[in-house]
Parts: sequence; C-alpha cells; structure tokens
Amino acid sequence: MHSVRARRNLLRTIVFLVVLGLSALFVASRFGSVGFWLGVVLVAVLTVYVCTRAGEVAIRAMRAYPVGEAEQPALCRLVRDLTARARVPMPRLYVSPTRAANALATGNGPSRAAICVTEGALDVLDERELRAVIAHELAHIRRRDTLPGSMVGLVSRAAMVIPVLGVVVVYATRLVVSGSREFEADQEAARITGEPLALAGALRKLDAAQRELVLPPDAGVVATSHLMISSPLGQPRGVWRLFRSHPSTAERVARLEGLAGYRR
Repeated sequence: MHSVRARRNLLRTIVFLVVLGLSALFVASRFGSVGFWLGVVLVAVLTVYVCTRAGEVAIRAMRAYPVGEAEQPALCRLVRDLTARARVPMPRLYVSPTRAANALATGNGPSRAAICVTEGALDVLDERELRAVIAHELAHIRRRDTLPGSMVGLVSRAAMVIPVLGVVVVYATRLVVSGSREFEADQEAARITGEPLALAGALRKLDAAQRELVLPPDAGVVATSHLMISSPLGQPRGVWRLFRSHPSTAERVARLEGLAGYRR
C-alpha cells in the first residue's frame, strides 16, 4: 500500500514539474530563441532547487528554530518512540515561536524530513494528543506526502509576488495535493498510536485554539498552509471548496470516532 502511494506521489510530482516547466517554456518562447534557451536554463535551475530545497520554505514561513535533546528532551523522546513504531528515520525537529496552535511535516522524503510544532500546540495539547499529532505528521512522511506538498508550497510562495496570478496559482496547485491525504494520515496515525480518540481530541483543541489565535495570513503561511495538520486559513466557501486543502474538523473527528467503535 505504501509503495503504491509513494509511486503515485512521485508520478504526481513529475507531472506537476513537467506542466510547470512546459508552461514556463511556452511563456519564454514568446521572446524568441534567446528567451526560449534562457527559459530552459531557468527551468533546469528551478527544478534542481525545488527538488533539493523545497522543504525549507515551510520552516522559514513558520520562523521555526531547530531543537534537540538539550532544548526539548521530552519531545525528542516522544518522536523517537513514534519513529520506531512508524518505521521511518528520525526527522529533524523544529519549534515555531508562534502562539497559534499547529504542526506540519515537510521535506523531500523520509530521509530528509522535518517536523515543525508551534509553541502554541505544545502548550495546548497534552502528551497523548501531542503523540497523536506527531504520529499524523510521521504518517505523511511515511506515505511520502511531503515531497509534492513541499514543492507546491515553494511554487505557491514564489507566485504570491504576482497579484491575482499568485492567488490563482496557490489554489490551482492544491489540486496536486489531494484532500483525502488528511483522512489517510489520520487513519495511519491512529494505527501507529492505537488511540484514534487522542487525535480526535487534538484536532478539536487545535480547531478551537485557531478560532482564538490564528497564524498571520502572510504569503509564506498561505503558501504552506496545506502542509499543516489543521488549516490556519479556515474552511473555504462556495466554488473555492473545490480547492480546499483540508477536510472539516468535524468530518475528521467523526471518522476517528468511527475507528474507535463509536456509532452516530
């Protein structure tokens, strides 16, 4: 199952890069042969950059700082235990100084992954809930969701400097990142921890905390919001629901309660 998911994400990433590259070359060719070859060089450079550095965009957007055993011994122990259960390498750990409660995983693959947790999340979640949130992020890493997600974040961030077009690109590139991935990561996290209700409780707390204190809607946060466990931008309405990056919290909680044997 995971190998199928990994191949699907790899194919989705390749298609995304090919379409993006061809679009850029088409625009560059409007300026003649010189423009075309400059476009080729630019596309090649950007492809290498996207494939190697895409995961850093989300970390910078969150203004996060790296942590280890000295700064966060309890968090490191918790993550180390969960990585053994999930059978993934130990990711780099970051903490964002924002009081808004959230978390995300990013990176170009399991061996180069990173998890970022906000100070707000560390404050509002108890240990069981924090374990569930980390397990959710590890599920994304295990399923290789972070590669296409990180690339979408980088491209969206770059496009945000262009008014109107930037917004269109942000929402259009969300099509690369399937909304069902959150349900799947929730289910995987419940399997890793054996406690679906802990994640359900965490999602409720994160949702409530974000209603009181949201992340600033700057370009970096908007471009990488699809990587977060809970959308910091609220739920889109109308036609924009087609491009939403997260299911509603109520939908996710209901599915997790179903896994625990609850029947509505």
